[in-house]
Amino acid sequence: MRASAPEGGNELSASGDAAVAAAQRPDAGRGPEPIRVLIADDHALFRRGLEMVLEEEDDIEVVGQASDGAEAVAEAGEALPDVVLMDIRMPKSSGIEACRATKEVAPSAKIVMLTISDEEEDLFEAIRAGASGYLLKDIPLDEVAEAVRAVHGGQSLINPSMAGKLLSEFATLANRDSAEDRAVPVAAPKLTDREMEVLKLVARGMNNRDIAKELFISENTVKNHVRNILEKLQIHSRMEAVMIAVRQKLIEFS
Repeated sequence: MRASAPEGGNELSASGDAAVAAAQRPDAGRGPEPIRVLIADDHALFRRGLEMVLEEEDDIEVVGQASDGAEAVAEAGEALPDVVLMDIRMPKSSGIEACRATKEVAPSAKIVMLTISDEEEDLFEAIRAGASGYLLKDIPLDEVAEAVRAVHGGQSLINPSMAGKLLSEFATLANRDSAEDRAVPVAAPKLTDREMEVLKLVARGMNNRDIAKELFISENTVKNHVRNILEKLQIHSRMEAVMIAVRQKLIEFS
C-alpha cells in the first residue's frame, strides 16, 4: 500500500521551496540600491581620485566615466546614473552643453558641476542648463560623497564662495531683458503662499532641514513643497526655480 503524505505536506514543501528560491535571488537581503554616479572630466588622474574616494562608500557606486562632453552624454544615456559629476571645461562638448544634453537622455539625473571655474557666467549658465549643484574643485575629496548624497536627496549645492555671486546674478534678472518681457508678457505660474515662502528660503540658500525649522513644518512637507514648485515651473533644479521666479518677479531681492 502506498503511504500517503501527511496533511499539509505539499503546502509545507511548496513554502519551503519558495523560501529557498527567495534566498537564492541575487537581490535577497540587500539594502537600498546604491546611488549611481557618473564622473565626467578630461583629467584621468582626477577621475581616478574621485572614483577611489566614492568607491569607499557602501551607498555609492561609480557606474561610468567620461573624458569629454560627448562621451559623458553617451555614457549617461546608457548607464542612466542618479548623479553626474561634470567638469565645465572639456573637449568636444563643454560641460554646459553636455549638461543640457544629459537632461534629455537621462532626465532624472542630478548634475553637479565640479570645476576650477569661479566665473559668474559659468555658474549662471550651469544653472540654466539644469545643474543641481556647482562646486569648485578645491572642495575636500572626502566631502564629495556627502555632496552626492545631498544632491541625490533633492538638495541644491553651491560652493560657499560662489553663493554671493549667484544671489547677485539673481538680483540683476529682474532688470534683464525687461523690455522684451514687457513686449511679450508670460503668465506666471500660480504658487501657493506657502510655496512662495519655501521658494524665498531656497533663494537664501537654505536646505530642507533649515527651511523646516524656519517654517515650523516637517522636512517631508518641505520636500513636497519643493517638488510642487519644480513641477509648476517645469524645471529640474531648485536654483533654476529661483532664477525663473526672479525673472517673472515672483520674488524680489533687495
